[in-house]
Amino acid sequence: MVVAKFVHNIKYWRFVSIVVSFLIISNSNARADANTTVIQNVNNEVSKVKTKYVKIEGFSKYMPLSNIEDALDVRSRLFLEFWKDDNSYINDRLIPSLTTTLKSFYESEGFYDAKFNIVDGEKEVKISIDEGEPVTIKGVNIVSDFNVADIIVDRTGHIFKSAKFVEDKQKIISKLLVDGYCSYDLDTKAYVDLDKHIVDLVYKIKKGDVCTFGDTTITGNDDIKDSVILSRVEALKGQRFSTKRARDTYQRLEDLESFDTILVNIDRKIYNVVPVDLSLKLVENPYYFSGGLGYDSYTGARIQAQLTKRNFLGDAQKLALTTRYSTKDKLADIDFFRPALFSYDKYYLDFGINGGYSNLEFEGFTEEKEYVKAFTAYEFNDMYLRAGIALENIVISSFGGAGIQDGSFVLLYPYFQATYDTRDDKLNPKYGYYLAGNFEYGIPYNPDASDYTKFLLEARGIYTWHNYTFATVAKIGSIEEITNRLPESKLFFGGGSFGNRAYGYNQLGTILTPTTYTIDGALSFANLSFEVDHPINDEFIAAVFTDNTMLNQRNYDFTGAIVSSAGVGIRYLTPVGPFKIDIGVNVRDVSQFGIQFQLGQSF
Repeated sequence: MVVAKFVHNIKYWRFVSIVVSFLIISNSNARADANTTVIQNVNNEVSKVKTKYVKIEGFSKYMPLSNIEDALDVRSRLFLEFWKDDNSYINDRLIPSLTTTLKSFYESEGFYDAKFNIVDGEKEVKISIDEGEPVTIKGVNIVSDFNVADIIVDRTGHIFKSAKFVEDKQKIISKLLVDGYCSYDLDTKAYVDLDKHIVDLVYKIKKGDVCTFGDTTITGNDDIKDSVILSRVEALKGQRFSTKRARDTYQRLEDLESFDTILVNIDRKIYNVVPVDLSLKLVENPYYFSGGLGYDSYTGARIQAQLTKRNFLGDAQKLALTTRYSTKDKLADIDFFRPALFSYDKYYLDFGINGGYSNLEFEGFTEEKEYVKAFTAYEFNDMYLRAGIALENIVISSFGGAGIQDGSFVLLYPYFQATYDTRDDKLNPKYGYYLAGNFEYGIPYNPDASDYTKFLLEARGIYTWHNYTFATVAKIGSIEEITNRLPESKLFFGGGSFGNRAYGYNQLGTILTPTTYTIDGALSFANLSFEVDHPINDEFIAAVFTDNTMLNQRNYDFTGAIVSSAGVGIRYLTPVGPFKIDIGVNVRDVSQFGIQFQLGQSF
């Protein structure tokens, strides 16, 4: 029995992003999708495509017009294409097969008696539909030693849809494999009575014994040590089998950015033991460049670029140079990463070091900084741990703010970060939760050094119900200045895509009232956001949200005034996550508003 196989050709998913008020994502190496018009052949090919108007009538409330048009590949105006007419079109080549296509579609939707009359005119195709009586579910019989209550719901009296029946079967199989049962016995049947227009559904499930993973074999890892590959394998020998562990293994190998092709094969089974076969192909072009122009409401116009050498000197090491420039934000950074530098038994620690220069303008001051950071990190399953030490030379130049101290600050501090992430998708999650904690301690290495502690905790929860995705994000943090003041930029500020969306990035300083704030940073911070997303169609998602922010000048004091905002947004789905546009306003003063652009979800 084939259990699962995870394969991806990575070189076809290297994207270059260009942002000019909105984001355009392109892939110079990608093969054209079968449904995409090849641009260079526009003059020769598109002119050959003949279309006719389509008029469809006779459908009922059971069958939305949009579903029928999708089944027939009818083209009509998209949601945002307001400048186009309302007419629908169909390719001439599809007209001869319309009856067959409609019959297949309606049977899959539970209408086995549907009849169709198609009149093919010179400029228009008229389709008349008589849906007939649908087949409904009379009863559902489940015999199982495995809990499938969250998959098979009692839909007695509902229209029987074969696609839904097959989908439920696949969900049962997926859940069995995720939970470790690779030797299951599943028998599903739909007994249809076309005369009475009813169907009885039967599910018989035996989960069998728990399976485990076997040995891992690796091929194609020339120039990279086995220990580096094995450090990314989460499907370890003796562990309970789960397709999730195989998917996570694939994702962690992909994150190394050292392979053009990754195949995680778990389709062999020896009794209840499943070996893991890894087939890899090293990246052919180790150099990767990305760059673009951008704009946001805080920094204004921005240019950025990154050059990465993948598999730098072998062993999946990575060297990256990043630059960014705008009138308010300048950065030059060099970053080195070495996976699995240290190991003990089956535990592997990564190593990284980066340094650079940044110049960032806040509302009331400018931070100029040179820095170097080194860290070790451990990642396995849903847990990620990082510990490191940082040295920063920070120069603060104020614009005349009363509470902002100019000067030069040299900070030496160890830091620790921990995350626990169960989200089903990192780019656009629908379920799960995320927990994170960050802590740093300033070392008083001389009498003028800043001795301080700083922590920031974050929790996210995501749940989807009937195509509505509910998400909440809570953050809380505080700083204690033990001796000497911290540079203003190390304090807490609010605003931006990951904070209060009615304000620009770091625009909110200490909050005095629900509508007023200062330019000074805060010692205590809390932010609570809630968002609901719902798809408009396959490409666009609508959102409503509220953000609530507290910034207090006293440490460990979360009783200050709160700035609350609300807003709406739209998301356009791309292969690298949703591109978001949000408009937020202060609920007490609508003159305070912000527009946020972002690639990727904030939860």
